[in-house]
Amino acid sequence: MSKQTYHTLCLTEESIPIFSQDWWLDAACGEANWDVLSVEKNGKILAAWPLYMPLRGVVSMPPYTQTMGIWFAPPSADTKYRSALEHRQTLCKQLIGKLNARSFLQHFNCMFTDWLPFYWNGYRQTTRYTYLLENLKNGELLWNSMSRNMRRNIKRAQDEFRITVRQGVSPDDFLRIQAQTFERQHKKNRQDPRVLRRLIDVCRRRGQGEIWGGYDGQGRLHAAAFVVWQKRSAFYIAGGGDPALRHSGAHSLVLWDAIRFVAGCSETFDFEGSMLPGVERFFREFGAVQMPYFAISKGKLSLTDRVRLKWKTIQGT
Repeated sequence: MSKQTYHTLCLTEESIPIFSQDWWLDAACGEANWDVLSVEKNGKILAAWPLYMPLRGVVSMPPYTQTMGIWFAPPSADTKYRSALEHRQTLCKQLIGKLNARSFLQHFNCMFTDWLPFYWNGYRQTTRYTYLLENLKNGELLWNSMSRNMRRNIKRAQDEFRITVRQGVSPDDFLRIQAQTFERQHKKNRQDPRVLRRLIDVCRRRGQGEIWGGYDGQGRLHAAAFVVWQKRSAFYIAGGGDPALRHSGAHSLVLWDAIRFVAGCSETFDFEGSMLPGVERFFREFGAVQMPYFAISKGKLSLTDRVRLKWKTIQGT
């Protein structure tokens, strides 16, 4: 499949997840660093598999992109489960046969539940977790599903600290407060901030993303969150808070305001999960449901590959 054909598919097929949309891949990967494999029959695309390839022969995950994976054309309503499963396995085998990579790592979205074709071809799998909020339109149910601690934090931010949530936080302010969060945690942000800027810009231009910020009466930014959305789901991409103002509960209020907003256009809210205990607990307290997804891999990066990847990141290419 040519990338132009995939561009056309993305324009007409709503079931393609946001992280596999061509415009997202252009911003997250760079236009020259991704490609797509496909299976077609009689002019119809049966499956498409976007791949981020920062180096020739290396497939990995682009920055600020939770999952990718294989898109399958939706089956007809009367297709039996047995037949649908067999059909998807056949398509997987065909796509795997077209893949030429010495090192492969991709996170598959939670709708992909059968990795057997990869297992049969010598791939490995690690289970990761995200957290989902469903029934977004039922605000009362969402509120009551939260932990008491989460509701208390939100009320404290509103009533005690008089936090006001506004959209339209500048990328500079957002990156500054995100950097402060990493500094407090004594961690290095391994994601490229230039990619985050591109994603913020393209999502805003498309009306599919925004940054929410929580401000006090003195105009200080306590916390901020970047959220993107499509019809199926909204996603929490990145966030941060001022370490000196963490006690205000603004981060909880900011996310709650963002969730209520995207309820008007999305069916679920995906916190994008975390394997860090503190972050996992924070998401769980929103009443979100744990959902597994697969990290599938094969091969390893050579020392030369690692050096070249680090150099490309520095150069921003």
